Amino acid sequence: MPGQFLAFGPFIFDCRRGTLFRGASPVVIGRRERALLQALLEARGEVVTKSSLMDAAWPKTNVEESNLTVQIAALRRSIGQSATGENWIATIPGVGYRLVHSTPVRQRDVAAVEAPAALDEIEPRPTIAVLPFTNMSSDPEQEYFGDGLAEDLITDLSRIPGFVVIARHSSFAYKGKPVDIRTIAKDLGVRYVIEGSVRRDADRIRISAQIIDAIGNVHLWASRFDRELESVFALQDEIVGRIVRALSGLVPPVQLMARPRATNLEAYDLFVRGRALVNQSVEGNRAGRQLLERSIALDSDFAEAYVWLAMGHLCGRVMWGEVAEPHFALALSAAERAVSLDPDNAGAHAVLGDVLLFHDRPAGVAELATALALNPNHADAWVFLGEARAYEGDAAAGIAHTVKAFSLNPYPPGWYYWYLGYVEYAAGHYEDAMTTLWHPSTHRLGSQRILAASLAQLGRAEEARAEAQQFLAAHPQFSIQSWASAQPFQHEADRQSFIDGYLKAGLPM
Repeated sequence: MPGQFLAFGPFIFDCRRGTLFRGASPVVIGRRERALLQALLEARGEVVTKSSLMDAAWPKTNVEESNLTVQIAALRRSIGQSATGENWIATIPGVGYRLVHSTPVRQRDVAAVEAPAALDEIEPRPTIAVLPFTNMSSDPEQEYFGDGLAEDLITDLSRIPGFVVIARHSSFAYKGKPVDIRTIAKDLGVRYVIEGSVRRDADRIRISAQIIDAIGNVHLWASRFDRELESVFALQDEIVGRIVRALSGLVPPVQLMARPRATNLEAYDLFVRGRALVNQSVEGNRAGRQLLERSIALDSDFAEAYVWLAMGHLCGRVMWGEVAEPHFALALSAAERAVSLDPDNAGAHAVLGDVLLFHDRPAGVAELATALALNPNHADAWVFLGEARAYEGDAAAGIAHTVKAFSLNPYPPGWYYWYLGYVEYAAGHYEDAMTTLWHPSTHRLGSQRILAASLAQLGRAEEARAEAQQFLAAHPQFSIQSWASAQPFQHEADRQSFIDGYLKAGLPM
C-alpha cells in the first residue's frame, strides 16, 4: 500500500502497524511515542502544535502539558541524534515541535522497504501491571491490606530478570475505576495484567489472582488460595512462584529466592498503612513515619519498613519543606539499617544512594547502580540516578534516566516532575522545565523555586518574581547561599546556572 511507510535519516516508520525500524532492526518505542512520531512525520517537517500532539497521543483525554514533555523526551532518547549531532525533534518555544531532517521525508511503498517482512515476528515484551486487589472483606478498613499485598507482588515481580513491571503508583491509578482491562493495558503500555481479590476474616485469608493477556483478553492463569492468616507471608512467595511459572515461556528460567518479609502481622499492618501515606501530603508523611516507627518497634528486623521510613524522612525534607536535619540523618540511619538487614533490597540501596549524594556523591552513585543491578525496574532509582548525573555535569543523561523512570511509572507521584524539571533546567532546557514544573502535583511545592528560575531565564521576569514570592511565603528561611553550599555539583558552572536563575527571579542571596 503506497504511503504506508515514512522515512527520515536511517529510520523507516510503518504507519499501519506503528513500528519503527532503524535499517532492518526494530526500535522499541512506547505507544504514545509512536503516536507522536507519526504526527510529526505526517507534518512533513512543519511545526506541530502542542495541542495537536496531545490530541494525537491522548485522544479525547485531558492531560497536562508536562506529559507531552515527558513523552517527547522519551522519543528523543529512543531515536538519538543525527550524524551531525542534531536532535531529530526540535522544540519551537511556546508553540510545539517539528521533526528535523537532513533530507526531506520520503514516502515509500512496500516494494521499497526490506524490513516489513519481519514485522509479524515481533512479539511484545513481557510487560506487566499489577492492579490493586479488590477488598472482599466485610470490613472496609481491610482495603489497605489488599493494596499492601498487591504492592508487595509488584516488588517481587520487578526483581525477576526479563520482566518489565509498572510501578505501583501508576497501576494503582485505576483503583476504584470501572476501566476495561484492555484499556488499562493499552494506557500503561503493557501486555499482561494481574488482578485479584482478598478476603480477610478473623484468622483466615482467601486470595484470588489471575493473569490476563490483554491481546485478545485471554485469561492465562487463575488460582485461589485459602490459608490461615498467620501464613500470609509464606503465601506471598507461593503466589509469586505460581505467577512466574505461568509466564515461564516469556523469560529464561530463574531461580526464585524468597525475600525477607515481616514476621509479625501487626507490624505488617502498620507498615502497609504507613507506606501508603508517606508521599501523600505533609500531614500524611508525618503520620506515615509514625506508623512505620511503630511497625519497626514490633519487628526490628523488618527491612522494608526501614526503607519506607528512610523514604518518609527524605520526602519530608525534599518535598514537604521540613528542615534538613534531623531528617537527612534519620533517612541515612534507616536506609543503612535496611541495607544491612536485606542486602538484596533495591529500594534500600536506592534511598541510601540518594541520601549519600549530598555527603559522598561517588558512594551515592555506587548505591544507585547497585539498586538498578538488583532491580532494573526500580523507577525511583532511575529518578535518583538522573539527579546524580546532573550533579556530575551530564544533565542530558539525567533527562534520559528520568524519562526511563516515567516509562516504568507513567502516573508518578509529584516529586518525579520536580526531579525532571530540575534536570531539564540543569541541561538548559528552560522551556521544558517550566512546562514540567507547572504540573499541579508539584507546583507550589519546593520545586517552585526552579520554576521561578526557569521563567527568569526565559525572560518572563514578572511571572518569575510572582512564583518566587509565592515560594518564599511558604519557605521564608530560603537563601541562595545556604542552598548552593549544600548542593554536590561537580562543576561550579552548573551550580552557578541555578544561582543566576534564582537571582534573576528575585530570590534572596
